[in-house]
Amino acid sequence: MRAMDYRGPYRVRIEEKPMPKIEHPRDAVVRVTRSCICGSDLHLYHGMVPDTRVGMTFGHEFCGIVEELGSEVHNLKVGDHVLVPFNIACGQCHFCKQGLFGNCHENNPQATAVGGIFGYSHTAGGYDGGQAEYVRVPYADFGPSIIPDWMDPDDAVLLTDVVPTGYQAAEMGGIQKGDTVLVLGAGPVGLLAARSAWLFGAGRVIVLDHIDYRLEFARTYCPAEVYNFKELDDVVVFMKKTTDGLGVDVAIDAVGGDAKGNFLQTLFGVKLKLEAGNAIAAHWAINSVKKGGIVSIVGVYGPTGNMVPLGNIVNKGLTIRANQAAVKRHVPKLIEHVKEGRINPKGIITHRIPLEDIADAYHMFSAKLDGCIKPVLVPRSH
Repeated sequence: MRAMDYRGPYRVRIEEKPMPKIEHPRDAVVRVTRSCICGSDLHLYHGMVPDTRVGMTFGHEFCGIVEELGSEVHNLKVGDHVLVPFNIACGQCHFCKQGLFGNCHENNPQATAVGGIFGYSHTAGGYDGGQAEYVRVPYADFGPSIIPDWMDPDDAVLLTDVVPTGYQAAEMGGIQKGDTVLVLGAGPVGLLAARSAWLFGAGRVIVLDHIDYRLEFARTYCPAEVYNFKELDDVVVFMKKTTDGLGVDVAIDAVGGDAKGNFLQTLFGVKLKLEAGNAIAAHWAINSVKKGGIVSIVGVYGPTGNMVPLGNIVNKGLTIRANQAAVKRHVPKLIEHVKEGRINPKGIITHRIPLEDIADAYHMFSAKLDGCIKPVLVPRSH
């Protein structure tokens, strides 16, 4: 089969790889119909995630047709079109029983640090991902959901990560009716977090980024107030002034370790890798939120330490909430939101690209070329 192959930072290509096989009775083999490049994949592409090994296939956002089933998978049948959550979850462990499917304890040798994730380095279990023609899906008797007949696959593939991650970012913010919500980052997750904030009752939504075309997209898609932080003298001071000196009620970090906007954070976290990426978005979130406010973090950071203002968190009495999205928990509600027109996932797709052109797709998405917001990869057979 044809599949993406990682050769080192900024180097990916398509290669012939062995077909995946059933390795456990709870496995399925899925023929991919859609996959995406996620902003989180760019952390891998840029060499920011530890133990990302040469030869790995990325891709944690995909849907496809069930081709083969293990003997213990009884809820699916060959031919079903399924969306597959990015987080691999057994459904039976201590954390899965609490609905914390992003923290499953049975799917990763390093599960005390992070749950298993498709195509996301050996830190996250070493599973090959869906930027390929076929993929092995563990725990197929629990994770995948059958796509409703009425749903466009372009909507379905975005329910595997970006929509539930943005939705959970807003949920973790504990948004109350009328709250002012700041979303740092106008990438796909930030867009969905801002869109979801309205569903939870926000009265005002502000999106911060430094790329004008993404901000313009956020202005109309979310919709939201938008600001280019490069045009602000001081982000935190501006956020205080625009909220009567109090600060925003909820701040969402939808950026993570690839943030821009601070020289020292870039030097230590990106160039020298002495911390787990540039943490300026987390800084701005912590310092822009009001006393007693909530900071929700869904941006990706590595497992090593970061320079964050812990004293400000304590002295301001902040609540910090962060996690990988529990996709399986959100899917039923999100399908309802899509059906009723409250969320339009495929509205963020700007590029549909053949899987064969994956190297160009990564370069375009990484370099923010051609107004790219969200690229979807389509295998030759689709």
